[in-house]
Amino acid sequence: MKLFTRADAQAKTASLESLPEHSAQNPLAVHAMTVAYQHRPVLWDIDYDAPAGGLIAVVGPNGAGKSTFIKAVLNLIPHASGEIYFWGKPYAEMRQKIGYVPQRESVDWDFPVSVHEVAAMGRYGKIGWFRPVTREHWDKALTYLEQVGMAAFAKRQISQLSGGQQQRTFLARALAQEADLYLMDEPFTGVDAATEKAIVEVLHKLRDEKRTVLCVHHDLPTVREYFDHVLLLNTRIVAAGRTAEVFTEANLQKTYGGRLTLLDEVSLSLAKSAE
Repeated sequence: MKLFTRADAQAKTASLESLPEHSAQNPLAVHAMTVAYQHRPVLWDIDYDAPAGGLIAVVGPNGAGKSTFIKAVLNLIPHASGEIYFWGKPYAEMRQKIGYVPQRESVDWDFPVSVHEVAAMGRYGKIGWFRPVTREHWDKALTYLEQVGMAAFAKRQISQLSGGQQQRTFLARALAQEADLYLMDEPFTGVDAATEKAIVEVLHKLRDEKRTVLCVHHDLPTVREYFDHVLLLNTRIVAAGRTAEVFTEANLQKTYGGRLTLLDEVSLSLAKSAE
């Protein structure tokens, strides 16, 4: 088996015209994407179109490639083969329309910067790099801090924040980008109940504004409550579609295999919703 290099993938024509199974109307289209570490596939032959204007949960067991999927489509890590398009165009042409919330553990929280400055970083796409942040953009950043309940902490150093406050701050930074597509890597992990509620409210607001959110999510019992669509992933795509149709016990068994203890609570939740 030959694995193509990243250069091979980038050498292909950046167009969806030769891929009629994908639509340029969708905010994200992934075609035949494989990601491999040391010739071992982590994601294999991924074909996926994200529907516009909805909340999408990316769900699967640990090591299934969920975070890798988010990073690969954003070119944060190389993919061995495949093509990725945003509204029918490559990432480089559409990056200003895309927001990203990384895993909290991947951020250097000791970096000497304030909460307000972090939120203002989301404005750089509109300001331009190495240009001063004007009053207009500082005010915009503060507006988004208010939306996530962090305006009162604007002057605080990020190293002094709790885990939930850190996550809210990075969410404000993403909102400050005013993107049309957001990719969030485990935004609910390790947060308190108040922060989780605040994140859900933000997600619903984004959906009401017809924006699209792909969110790596671990808490299976809340998938039906929080998300309109789901992508079940375990190295390959197991199923994808509307949550009501795809998030079934049968598909979860295929995704998680014999991990029945994990599925017991979800199975009970699904049974109750069907009553």
